[in-house]
Amino acid sequence: MSATTYVAIDVETTGLDPKTDSIIEVAAITFRGNDILDEYSSLVNPHREVPPFITQLTGITQAMVDEAPTMFTLRSHLRPKLRDHVLVGHNVGFDLGFLEAERLGVGNHRLDTVTLASILFPDAGRFNLESLVNYLGLPNPHGSQTHRALDDAEQTVELFLALRERAMGLQLSQIDELVEAGQRLGWPETIFFEDILAERVRTAFEGKELRHRGRLPRLFVPGKLEGRAAVPAENPNMLDPDLVASMIQPGGNFSQLFDAFEYRPQQVEMLDAVVGAFNDGAHVMVEAGTGTGKSIAYLIPAAFWSVENGRRVVISTNTINLQDQLIGKDIPELQKVLPFELRAAVRKGKRNYVCTRLFQQMRHSGPSNSDEMALYARILLWLPTTETGDVAELNLRTPGERLAWSRLNGENASCSSDHCAAENCPLHVAKRRAELANLVIVNHSLLLSDLANENMVLPQFYDLIVDEAHHLESAVTDGLSFRADKRFLEAILDDVNKQRGGLLSDLQSRLEAALPPDFATKFAELINRIRREGQSAVIRLDEFFTTLTYFLSEAMNRRSQFAQQIRITPAVRVQPGFDEVEISWDNLSRHLHGIVDGFTKLAGGLNDIAEQFDVEDGEDLQLALMSNGRSLEETRLNLDGIILSPDNQMIYWVEVFKERVSLHAAPLHVGPLVQSNIFEALETVVLTSATMRTAGPDAREEANFAYIRERLHAYDVDELAVGSPFDYENQTLLYLVTDISEPNQPGYQRMLEDAIVDVATSLGGRTMVLFTAYSQLNQTAKAIEGSLADAGITTLAQSSGGSRQQLLDQFKKPDAQAVLLGTRSFWEGVDVPGEALQAVLIAKLPFDVPSDPVFAARSETFDNAFFEYSVPEAVLRFRQGFGRLNRRTTDEGVVIILDKRVITKRYGQMFVDALPECTVLRQRLDRIGELTLRWLNRDR
Repeated sequence: MSATTYVAIDVETTGLDPKTDSIIEVAAITFRGNDILDEYSSLVNPHREVPPFITQLTGITQAMVDEAPTMFTLRSHLRPKLRDHVLVGHNVGFDLGFLEAERLGVGNHRLDTVTLASILFPDAGRFNLESLVNYLGLPNPHGSQTHRALDDAEQTVELFLALRERAMGLQLSQIDELVEAGQRLGWPETIFFEDILAERVRTAFEGKELRHRGRLPRLFVPGKLEGRAAVPAENPNMLDPDLVASMIQPGGNFSQLFDAFEYRPQQVEMLDAVVGAFNDGAHVMVEAGTGTGKSIAYLIPAAFWSVENGRRVVISTNTINLQDQLIGKDIPELQKVLPFELRAAVRKGKRNYVCTRLFQQMRHSGPSNSDEMALYARILLWLPTTETGDVAELNLRTPGERLAWSRLNGENASCSSDHCAAENCPLHVAKRRAELANLVIVNHSLLLSDLANENMVLPQFYDLIVDEAHHLESAVTDGLSFRADKRFLEAILDDVNKQRGGLLSDLQSRLEAALPPDFATKFAELINRIRREGQSAVIRLDEFFTTLTYFLSEAMNRRSQFAQQIRITPAVRVQPGFDEVEISWDNLSRHLHGIVDGFTKLAGGLNDIAEQFDVEDGEDLQLALMSNGRSLEETRLNLDGIILSPDNQMIYWVEVFKERVSLHAAPLHVGPLVQSNIFEALETVVLTSATMRTAGPDAREEANFAYIRERLHAYDVDELAVGSPFDYENQTLLYLVTDISEPNQPGYQRMLEDAIVDVATSLGGRTMVLFTAYSQLNQTAKAIEGSLADAGITTLAQSSGGSRQQLLDQFKKPDAQAVLLGTRSFWEGVDVPGEALQAVLIAKLPFDVPSDPVFAARSETFDNAFFEYSVPEAVLRFRQGFGRLNRRTTDEGVVIILDKRVITKRYGQMFVDALPECTVLRQRLDRIGELTLRWLNRDR
């Protein structure tokens, strides 16, 4: 057993910042091996108020700490317990930040169980303490995390022991490699693996493990890829609509195999439409209400069509959640009932896959910082077990890890089929899997970028299903947008200028080793010329951003208000001072062009000497030079468009966030791209979503597809709207508050807060409130948490630091009495079935911010932008928010609209008309809690 003595530490505090907040409880558990040597905990008097949300979280009240000793008193107790032991904590930097502020634990070696867990259990998904305890099935007498210091310290010890047990099962060669790399770097977690190594070496002599030490074996061994890519039938066989539909009819395969299967006529109607689209080579939009089961309605026809005709079908989604549902749940269930084998694959962009050749190079050279080391350790242990090499299995936790990943993924130019396909590189394995698959699952951005770049990623296909199609325009916009700031450009130039470790220095050292002096000298002259351009570019870069920042400050002052974003319009370009920005950019641009030209000449020179001289990794270096040159030139041309040569089909703007300036560009319209690359290029196209229709400004006009048809240039596309199987009229009350002030008017905010407290206390929590802005959410959370805490109800706010999933997990707990406050990401994709959610409150109609550059620019292309663009966009989002309430056929509850404009404005009825036919009640604010409770308790 390990002879190292560890101390698990945990503190509870009044907030997150050691400089301004204080400890209210501290715990320390001393242990060696599996033996607990000492336990200590104490409440702490912080000499300040304990915030209500901290009391909600921990149960520690003001009265409890008022009688407790201060940290000044406790230091003498804690110091001998910590001694020079190794301190262990979950996110240990947080705890030590507060302890070090009290002059405790300074200089102690520390271990972070978050870092270790991310390496040893990367598939855990979430790495907060409670999630890991549940994932690993560790002893948890309290049932859930109490957020008390001693309990959390005890769970940290249990987690540490589980981590140790997992590490003891590693191959000796893996532990060896981790220790060697960690020692070279001075990585804090090395001591953990040193202890494991010492223990393992004692038993290694009994086996054969020592023979393999010092080797670097190949790590990624994918499963065997069998079969051949299907050959598309020249004359496709038509599907029998009755045969395909019989799968989900009463008595069909689904009902025979799945007891919980429910027959839904709406699902059959959608399935028939999809069968028709495949048979006719047609394009169709299908809006399928919540509960229809639309994924099965399109998967069954797609499966039959693909297998029957040898034609792969691509299915595009907007979210990872839906991709995971399709590949992990829906398709495996479908396979159980199909009379044939169905092959499916997920295909992602190149940056999602690790390049095993690049990782092998890192194994030889070693990581260069702690973030790189943590990622290196994770990949080292993960590669022998993964079948995909997909970064989604790894969880990149920090910006540093994401930067390290950018150097190892398949987007790197040296990860090419010529070099890596034979190595079974995950990117090329994924490509082969997609070629063999009947159904290929992708996301919207990859779909459009692939179509626009002539199928560089996806195998050829003719049939496409787009789910979550209401996001297609925004996904294409994001995928074709450009962003650059000073740090981004500095990173590019740093790789040019640094004397060690950069591309040019690597190239120079390899050329000097392989070439005669006269050849090497010519290359050295060219490299030095590029470096001079790089050094000049750094100076010009600083000048450019100084000039731009000065211009922005002047422009903002003239607007007499602070603006985070300024569109660069023709009017802005003629303002005094913009000519200085143009001159400054032109000076920088010339040097960037000089670097690009130098990269091109270097790559050409390497190609010229390839047959005469064997330069180590010469082909890789040539590819890297060409790739870096292309990337830098693309960046230069984008910035040139923003500053000097604008395209009237692009939107340009500058953003200032915490004194950091960034430049942006986005396409003005994506409809033409969708039209040419999807509707005109493919045979079968099915667009589907739960929300595709919007109501027209005429009250007599029914909800229709006109808006989305115009946005996507879907002019010749058939349409179908299938209703929901839910009984909205009897299950959902739409409560329109009649006497609340309009948003931003006096009294509105107070009335909003009263409404939330009234509903939540009536229901004992079980309430979700949807906001359109973080600022209002924060203001509301602070105002209501005290009143709700007095009623035993927890306020869960999206601004409190937890992830969306953590907040949802807490909200869904059976014993939770909570109110959940969320902004845009909570308006859709959130699934809280059953009694955990019985009231959804919508604070404001979800209009886009008028000053948003993309929204503002597109608005200018309409005759009546408000009714033709702003309202339809808001209606689609509003329908998504409404849909958070009913997720199952048995769900019931109340949706409360706290925006009076839905009643008082002409456009308000368009929002109501776009919803399913539920029971509508127009009533006063002061009856909101009473009538909500009455609706839920009524006899039906």
